[in-house]
Amino acid sequence: MTEPAITEEGLARLRSRIGIAQPHPQPPWYRDPGTDAFRHVAEATGDDNPLWCDPDYGPTTVWGGPIASPNLNGGDTLIGENEVTTLDPETKALLKGDPLKGAHAYYAGSFREWWAPLRPGTRVTRRNALVGVHDKASEFADRTVHEWTGEVFGAPDHMLSAQYRLMIRTDRRAVEKKAEKDDTKYARTEIAPYTDEQIAEIDAAYAGEPDRRRGAEPRWWEDVEEGEELDPLVKGPLRVTDMVVWHTGMGMGLYGVKALRLAQQQRERVPGFFRRDDLNIPDVHQRVHWDPEWAKRAGNPAIYDYGRMRETWLVHLCTDWMGDDAWLWKLDVEFRRFNYVGDTHWMRGRVVRKYLAEGDRPAVDLEIHGENQRGEVTCPGHATILLPSREHGPVRLPEPPGGATTCAGTLDALVERFAATEAEESR
Repeated sequence: MTEPAITEEGLARLRSRIGIAQPHPQPPWYRDPGTDAFRHVAEATGDDNPLWCDPDYGPTTVWGGPIASPNLNGGDTLIGENEVTTLDPETKALLKGDPLKGAHAYYAGSFREWWAPLRPGTRVTRRNALVGVHDKASEFADRTVHEWTGEVFGAPDHMLSAQYRLMIRTDRRAVEKKAEKDDTKYARTEIAPYTDEQIAEIDAAYAGEPDRRRGAEPRWWEDVEEGEELDPLVKGPLRVTDMVVWHTGMGMGLYGVKALRLAQQQRERVPGFFRRDDLNIPDVHQRVHWDPEWAKRAGNPAIYDYGRMRETWLVHLCTDWMGDDAWLWKLDVEFRRFNYVGDTHWMRGRVVRKYLAEGDRPAVDLEIHGENQRGEVTCPGHATILLPSREHGPVRLPEPPGGATTCAGTLDALVERFAATEAEESR
């Protein structure tokens, strides 16, 4: 028997990194995000809401000018210049290596918060750190660890947003057993051709999309009822073309994939990220998202999306429903199944709670999810939306944790929040 990858010593070393800010490995895709960036990101997700896409529309709304979609406002790798650019030798040593080396890691979910709108020409900074390490029980492994990384985004005098990424760490032996079972399951996945009637049904749903968008008509808090269903939003059938358009607006993500000479330089820096294709040409592992043969070698029947794509689709579902006068405050999503090229997703939601948040902010909580044409829920989640109220007045934007006004202060507050959450779960 080999030693387990998750040990008390490794957990202690990992926890010693909580709150230690470090540079993000990639520069922002948009250093100076303006109205063109607002439009490009929105359209990359299939969203042409004029609130994000038409600079002349914003001044007619409660925001008094153009604002970015929530997907750009703090989207991981999209905006924000690193506040921390160098590390002292002691901090470098603390952050070196993986304390849980040998434990499998997979990107399991995302949680986002928004506190203020992103406006054109805003100088955005960011700060990135591990914020929580939660020891968990698991259905398929003796022990799992939920590793939460927080990234916060700020303007010169206020905070904008945050994104938390959940990596689940498990013993590789248990994961390999589960992977064998899942590989068999995914290999049986059938992506059947569409009939003309099915395409016509999807086309009709797309044609009605502008009409389901709430837009300038306020959705009053008093008029919303618990149990109310959101009009579904269709996304698909997913094409390789959609992946290409996604990258034009959203960039190349954490991997920062480059072209030509820049790609060769990247290969020298991180050779493990490359593998040889059938022509013996080195290419990035990320090619599984656009090359069917590479996807099959990875154990999948077809090319598959990025989990973040479906996160942006759930944001689109919420912002279309809530209207211009409302504010998307929180959204979380789990990535449970693959979304293959050829799949069609229906994004759905339901109001599950109506209340006054923080005592005086009219709010609703939603259960949201994406469901494919096989009836499989691939990405369940939740959202909290602040709505205008006839009694309580227009939306008042929420405050960052602890009322922080700097990236450093916000990260500190998040560390306290995650520590309190772990203590509560352990009781």
